[in-house]
Amino acid sequence: MPASTTLHAVPPTGAVPPTGVRVERDAFLEQLLAALVALGHGDRHARLPARRSGIAGEIARAFNALASSEEAFTSEVARVAEVVRREGRTSERLRERPALGCWVATAATTNSLIDELVRPTTEVTRVISAVAEGDLTEKMLVTVDGRPARGDLARIGSVVNSMVDQLRSFSAELTRVTREVGTEGHLGVQADVKGVFGIWRDLTGSVNSMAANLTNQVRDIALVTTAVANGDLSQKVTVDVRGELLDLKQTVNSMVDQLRSFAHEVTRVAREVGTEGRLGGQADVQGASGTWKDLTDSVNQLAENLTSQVRNISQVTKAVARGDLSQKITVDARGEVAELKDTINTMVDQLSAFAAEVTRV
Repeated sequence: MPASTTLHAVPPTGAVPPTGVRVERDAFLEQLLAALVALGHGDRHARLPARRSGIAGEIARAFNALASSEEAFTSEVARVAEVVRREGRTSERLRERPALGCWVATAATTNSLIDELVRPTTEVTRVISAVAEGDLTEKMLVTVDGRPARGDLARIGSVVNSMVDQLRSFSAELTRVTREVGTEGHLGVQADVKGVFGIWRDLTGSVNSMAANLTNQVRDIALVTTAVANGDLSQKVTVDVRGELLDLKQTVNSMVDQLRSFAHEVTRVAREVGTEGRLGGQADVQGASGTWKDLTDSVNQLAENLTSQVRNISQVTKAVARGDLSQKITVDARGEVAELKDTINTMVDQLSAFAAEVTRV
């Protein structure tokens, strides 16, 4: 206490202060008590009149300095809270005032507390930002000053890191399935993501369902086309499909129908003409186009040419059998049929000359 305050207002021990001094002292003590109670109840504006002399003035000024420091600290805390809450600036901290002595330690402790409270948000933001950019290698740090975190911080770190692990596992499996099915052509592959729930399990199921459906569809189409390549036209695509795969299914089945119709008609014409000897048969393949129409026309032209040639030869040989040597084969022919045509015509000429000579003689 300063020497100037060693006090004229304090009476010697055992002395009874005058009545006026006692009344003034009691009034001051009542003011001091009221101010202390108000400050204790959170009234930052509680102050004592400082225009006093002696020890009462010193006490009033000390109280007011204490109340001012409390008000300044409370205002600073309120300011930081407002900045963080309204502006979202989690880097804001209390401004330390060295002149305030113990308040410096309080401010440092408070700032340290804010750091610890903000740390999970900062870590979560860092990891979530990496995930949003497609980087699944980042994980939350769950240590505080080199020691394992506890409580809510440990729980938040565990949840976020588990999410990253599941996303990485899901991504790896999805990439593997799409590569093996879509690029390497390994059908029947399924994604296996351990410990997934909710949307991740639904997504895994959707990928597996897509791979299974694609496998069934491609294998059924491959089965039918393989059967066609082996000459089996009894198989058709039966798998349930939609969209472009439905168009492919209908196209393959239409191809099988046309091939079966073409094969049936060619077989019928070949049997009727070549085996049963019924000339004049023609193949009728409905809806044939392109190569199938060309092949149908070629078969019909073959049957028509063969019919014309055989019927002309038959007509001439019948005339010879009846003694009519005026008929000759006139149909256009090539190859062995042309040789047969020339042979028969030569035979007719020779028979006609022989008959003429015999008749003359």
